[in-house]
Amino acid sequence: MKQYVIDELRPADYEKLKTYLEQHVSPGSLPGIYWIALEQKLLNDLQAAHTECRPFYFAMELRSDALASEFLIRTQNRLRCDCIGYAMEEQRQWIIRFADSIFERLEIKT
Repeated sequence: MKQYVIDELRPADYEKLKTYLEQHVSPGSLPGIYWIALEQKLLNDLQAAHTECRPFYFAMELRSDALASEFLIRTQNRLRCDCIGYAMEEQRQWIIRFADSIFERLEIKT
């Protein structure tokens, strides 16, 4: 899996991140997994055409020592579809900025 990983979290950083994610994003069905909706303006042509598959998400996994943002753009409506795939450059940059902005907001140094 292609991911953006920020590791070597301290226990206090983990707690700050956990609280923030629980308050601001959708939790997944597994502990430590969060779903973040991709902004509509970032959809590629195929994703934009697949209105029945919307919204599109990427997953973040919070572990005690790391926060990992997957670069797989997916839907919760289907397991397989041509519109599910790895993020394009603009989507990858948005995911990275999203993760980095959380660390900035929470004043966590990495």
